[in-house]
Amino acid sequence: MIVIRDYIESDAEALWELFFNTIRNINRRDYSQSQVEAWATDSLDSEYWTARMNGLSPFVAEINGVIVGYTDLQSDGLIDHFFCHHEYQGQGVGKALMNHVLEAGRSRGIHRYYSEVSITARPFYEHLGFHFVKEKIAEINGQKLKYNLMEKNS
Repeated sequence: MIVIRDYIESDAEALWELFFNTIRNINRRDYSQSQVEAWATDSLDSEYWTARMNGLSPFVAEINGVIVGYTDLQSDGLIDHFFCHHEYQGQGVGKALMNHVLEAGRSRGIHRYYSEVSITARPFYEHLGFHFVKEKIAEINGQKLKYNLMEKNS
């Protein structure tokens, strides 16, 4: 059973590992090795990452006490991070997290959700009712990565 709970600061390291391994194992389908290495660097600045997670205040998904995904919802409807553990994809984690986000948004009065998603994640977002707005390019650690602005109105 997938349990979704609020983030606690002691989750930060596990979320970094999930972020890192998902990008390195899943996103390499659509991005080059140098791009995924720039996106998920080998070195972790734990103070920066902890501050980033504290600022996002994500929702954390667990199965039997193992963190298998996380996402956030900002006050303007932005879903900034959305990552599912590379070994738990296709098991409903992403759908459960997105349902949680949409429910949280309804309770907060949010009517427009948007996210800047990887090429890899675009089909997932489309499956859940988001539509493509435009392609964008980000420069991360000297690498240019294409991504998609997606949105959904409730």
